[in-house]
Amino acid sequence: MNFSEIGKVIEMLGKDRGIKKEIVVGAIEQAFLVTARKKFGIQGEYEARYNEDDAEIEIFQYKNVVDAVKDSIVEIDFGAAKELDEDCELGDQLGIKIEDPSFSRVDIQTAKQIIFQKVRDAEREILFADFKHREGELITGIVRRYERGNVILDLGKADAIIPRREVIYGETFKPGDRVQAYLSEVVMTNRGPEIRCSRTSPMFLVKLFEIEVPEIQDGTIEIKAAAREPGHRAKIAVYTVDRDIDPVGACVGMKGSRVQNIVNELQGEKIDIVKWHEDVEVFVRNALAPSDISSISMNYEDHILDVIVEEDQLSLAIGRRGQNVRLAAMLSGWKVNIISKAKLQEKVKLAVENLLQLSSLNDATAQVLVQSGVMSIVDLSAAESEDVQKMLSTSPEDTAALIASAVEAIEVEDIDNEPAEEAEIVSASAVPSARMGMIKDSSTGADDDADKFSDAERRLREELAAFKIK
Repeated sequence: MNFSEIGKVIEMLGKDRGIKKEIVVGAIEQAFLVTARKKFGIQGEYEARYNEDDAEIEIFQYKNVVDAVKDSIVEIDFGAAKELDEDCELGDQLGIKIEDPSFSRVDIQTAKQIIFQKVRDAEREILFADFKHREGELITGIVRRYERGNVILDLGKADAIIPRREVIYGETFKPGDRVQAYLSEVVMTNRGPEIRCSRTSPMFLVKLFEIEVPEIQDGTIEIKAAAREPGHRAKIAVYTVDRDIDPVGACVGMKGSRVQNIVNELQGEKIDIVKWHEDVEVFVRNALAPSDISSISMNYEDHILDVIVEEDQLSLAIGRRGQNVRLAAMLSGWKVNIISKAKLQEKVKLAVENLLQLSSLNDATAQVLVQSGVMSIVDLSAAESEDVQKMLSTSPEDTAALIASAVEAIEVEDIDNEPAEEAEIVSASAVPSARMGMIKDSSTGADDDADKFSDAERRLREELAAFKIK
């Protein structure tokens, strides 16, 4: 059967779309194998071969050599088999070429549909392979259209999608605009590979810095972490082992030229470049700039930082709508509590006054207890004797007597068990986002404090988070 017309079409498709010839030939053979089974009986055994020299499809039907034929589709008489192949024996399986399959126009059309479907499948796999290894790279495409709020980019070989949630708030594009985006993932769907991009991911910020700063490209400067609230503000932590290089200054560039190019690409998003430090306390001080930090208390077990600031530095540390403290938490991977020094002092004062209701305590001892976390008579009555003894460096007898006096005072009920006013000392609190696995330690307490945030803030922290790069 002459197959040159379809062969030319398939060859053209293979050249234009980069599909290997073996894949095209395999599609042809499979298509006509399916057609042969449909025409000659599905219970038979067939083989289709594409003869490239003659541009023909050769179809073979395999039959078992038997003495008496019961099913002509799968069996052949021994005598008839001898005429075709003198060396055949009973029990052999003989391949018989069907010289004139006489495929109808419907059969040919069915074969064509199968071939083109196989070619499309191969094309999808090639596209998937071409872009799968590019995950994590910056790509540039031309805006073609909007679909349900999603931006469709033309990458030449394929289209990419920037989901509506991955577009910076307030950003609009027109067909024909050239747009950069971060290739976040390539997934295979029923309609073929889907190339998903993002302009809100912290990695988009990182890749832009890699392009603009040569020292990052050659490895002299490392980007340790990044955090964003897209369209508003971002922080990026940089580090270098070369003492002769200022990593922050190198990223800013001469008169801010390097960082300004990135700001323009991100629609005016403000970018704070922070010097990374292995000491978390030093790093968080840098991350909370430009506020002046009085002191930092660290809870290593729960990954919580209590940052104490003066009253006039409170708004700077928290930032507009809490952005500064949220980004600092994202950047460091620790929960950050911003505490007003004045409020803290007020709470300490109330706690000392509460403890001084016990006649056995003086002011100095009460101060020591408060500094150790005993904030009321109730706390003292419930404390372990060994712990109180270590705090005050007293004898076991004196410690036991002190705790007993606290218990007695509560039972008599002639004093205030708790401070007169329970002051709320935490002015702002933020937990690091767990997006993309930045925080691999589940003990940060992020879920426990989720109710402190609005739904919008919670979604923002989930979707627009910081993450560790190295």
